[in-house]
Amino acid sequence: MKKIKYIALALGSAMLLPACQDQLDLQPVSQTVVGESGSGTAGSSIKDAASAEAALAGAYAIFKNGSAEYYVMDYFILGDGQSDNSYAGADNAAWFEVDEFRVLSTNAVAARDWRYLYNHVASANSIIANVPKVTDASLSATRKAQIVGEAKFIRARAYFDLVRIYGDVPLVVDELPTITSSNVEEIYGQLYPARSAAEEVYAQIVKDLDEAAPAVPKTGPNKMTVTPGAVHTLLAKVYATRKDWAKVKENADKVIALGYTLMPNFEDLWDGKHENSAEAIFELNFEEWATGGNWGSSMFYGTDWKKFNTPSNDLVKAYDDEKDVVRKASTIYTANVTGKWSDRYWPLNNFPFAYKMRNTDASQNIIMYRLADVLLLKAEALNETGDLAGARTLVNQVRTRAKLPATPAADQAAMRLAIEKERRLEFAFEGQRWHDLVRTGRVVPVMEAVKDGAGNSLNYKLSDTKLLWPVPQGEIDKNANLNQNNGY
Repeated sequence: MKKIKYIALALGSAMLLPACQDQLDLQPVSQTVVGESGSGTAGSSIKDAASAEAALAGAYAIFKNGSAEYYVMDYFILGDGQSDNSYAGADNAAWFEVDEFRVLSTNAVAARDWRYLYNHVASANSIIANVPKVTDASLSATRKAQIVGEAKFIRARAYFDLVRIYGDVPLVVDELPTITSSNVEEIYGQLYPARSAAEEVYAQIVKDLDEAAPAVPKTGPNKMTVTPGAVHTLLAKVYATRKDWAKVKENADKVIALGYTLMPNFEDLWDGKHENSAEAIFELNFEEWATGGNWGSSMFYGTDWKKFNTPSNDLVKAYDDEKDVVRKASTIYTANVTGKWSDRYWPLNNFPFAYKMRNTDASQNIIMYRLADVLLLKAEALNETGDLAGARTLVNQVRTRAKLPATPAADQAAMRLAIEKERRLEFAFEGQRWHDLVRTGRVVPVMEAVKDGAGNSLNYKLSDTKLLWPVPQGEIDKNANLNQNNGY
């Protein structure tokens, strides 16, 4: 009945159009119009070299503008605030639901992040569909392939987050054809797609990345260019999620061979003076408000109002137990906020803030992928395939920079936990902890063991059905082909 209703609505809308115009203005549920003129869907304006380059620039700009709320804010609260690294902080009810595993299908954050990620998918789809058709001689075959490869990485990166957050999701890889009153029923399934199995989504991610790897540019003007290093880093992360350890090692080795090096001082990564460093593989570059400034820093750092992602007692204890002074100093900042707000977890005279994004003048870059991540993913792969000594060497390489002694892990099980701990202390407030715990199957026992500063259990009640967010109810209401995740 819903399908009939939507078709009737579409046909009714068509009757209101002038006689000379039979194109319907319908926005698909899982594919957001990119640009005010709808240039990201049917009837794309990608016609020549200039418009092809502009479309790619627009896809990159979505990291900073079109979906910025996800990339500069939600990504980090989802990855850390949902984990044992931090409390939601601030005063947003939707994030309290996430923090306390009370998410509803009407959760505002779940709804907007679905839209933001599909917005990025739509922009990439438009490029992938239209750039190969450009006949402008000034757009070389090599450059065409680069643009398409970069778009395939962007699409794969968005789908990797979608499938990890929501599970089975609609897999939209084709640009919608022009919608008219005569074809709306024929393309209904494309307009309102059903969810594809996660395995199918992962297969498309790998396909996109395999095709992108040999095509993308080897270097760029800065680290906000998709290069082979970024592609193989994402492949390593995807394969780690799928537990294909041979592929993790293969892709990590390809990244390492490209010559990235750890910064000598951990603080260099965050002080704003070493952006696009030798360690960075893919980095979002921000300069000023006019070009999409990073307002996310002000969401996590500052005493003007209570911020998001308040570091947890559990995380602070983890740094202190490890005597990890170096990384703690760059990750957590404390201030006296007496009289400014109340808090159930921390005394106000020594209140902690997430500190890696600390420049609030719009210019703070965001490092999405860096070498330390790749080294520890390779260590994980080596450990899981029986090379304890190789894993130890890589873990100690990361620990040495933090001025810590060699890991005492003496067998595979101990090394598995040592790598988990190392990733937590190294990547806190980089949006990784939740996904690490989920992919390793550790999230339920870890979260149920979390305590407050007085040693009392926080009584997180977490089941396997809560590891995924719900499909937004608003999407289900508009799309008869969508179904809901179990438990919602």
